Amino acid sequence: MDNKRTKQLKAFDRLLTIMDELRTNCPWDKKQTFASLRHLTIEETYELSEALLSGDLEEVKNELGDLLLHIVFYAKIGSERSAFDIGEVANAISEKLIDRHPHIYGEVEVTDETDVKKNWEKLKLKEGNKGVLSGVPKSLPSLVMASRMQDKAAGIGFDWKSIDGVKDKISEELGELDHEIKHGTKEKITDEMGDVFFSLVNYARFLKINPDDALSSTNRRFRRRFEAMEKQAKQQGQALENLTPEQWEQLWQTAKKDQG
Repeated sequence: MDNKRTKQLKAFDRLLTIMDELRTNCPWDKKQTFASLRHLTIEETYELSEALLSGDLEEVKNELGDLLLHIVFYAKIGSERSAFDIGEVANAISEKLIDRHPHIYGEVEVTDETDVKKNWEKLKLKEGNKGVLSGVPKSLPSLVMASRMQDKAAGIGFDWKSIDGVKDKISEELGELDHEIKHGTKEKITDEMGDVFFSLVNYARFLKINPDDALSSTNRRFRRRFEAMEKQAKQQGQALENLTPEQWEQLWQTAKKDQG
C-alpha cells in the first residue's frame, strides 16, 4: 500500500476515533438521532453545492468534511443500534459499484456513457426497484426532480429522437399556456406553466446543461447586478422605490457592464 493511501486511512481512522469520543463525552453529540441530524445534513449539502458552484476548492474541501462527518455520525448511530456500521456502509456501496459496472468488473461491453447509464437503470430494475423513477426522492427540489426523472426515463429509452422534437414541445406548451392565460383558471395556468418548465428542463438535458446549475448561475448574476444597482442608486442619493423605468434600465445596463 502506498504512503498516500496509508495517510488517508489514518486520517479516516482519526475521524472515527473522534466520533466515538464525541458520542461518549459531548452532551450535544450524545443527544443526536437520525431525525435530529436530518435537517442539518440537508443544510450541509446545500452549503457544499454553493461551494462547488463558486469554484472555491478550499471551501469545497471544508464542506466535504462537514458532510463526511454526518455520514460517520449516522453510521455511529446505526452501530449503536446494531443495525450497521461504517464498514458495512463502505462495503455495501463497493458491492453496488462493482455490480453496476459490469463493463469494468465483468464481460459487458459499452461504447459510451449513454450505454453505461442504460445498463445502470436496467440493473437497478433487476435488483428489485419498484420502478424506474422509484429512486428519485420525492423531497427533491422541483427543478432537480424534473431533471433526474427525465434522465432516468431517457436511460431506458423513453426519449425524443432529436432535439427538434424537444423544441417543438416547448412551442406547443407555450401555446397551451397562452390559451389558458386567455381562457383558463388559475389552476390550469399553473399546470401549463409547470409543463413549460418541464419542457425547458428537457431542452437543457439535450444541450447537456444542468438546469439547476444554469438557474443558479443566473441567480448569482442577478444578485450581483441588483446589489450593484442598489449601491449605485445610494451613491446618487436616489430612493429605489422612486426610480422611473428609464432610471432602472440605466442602472441595470451599468450593472451588467460592471458585473458581467
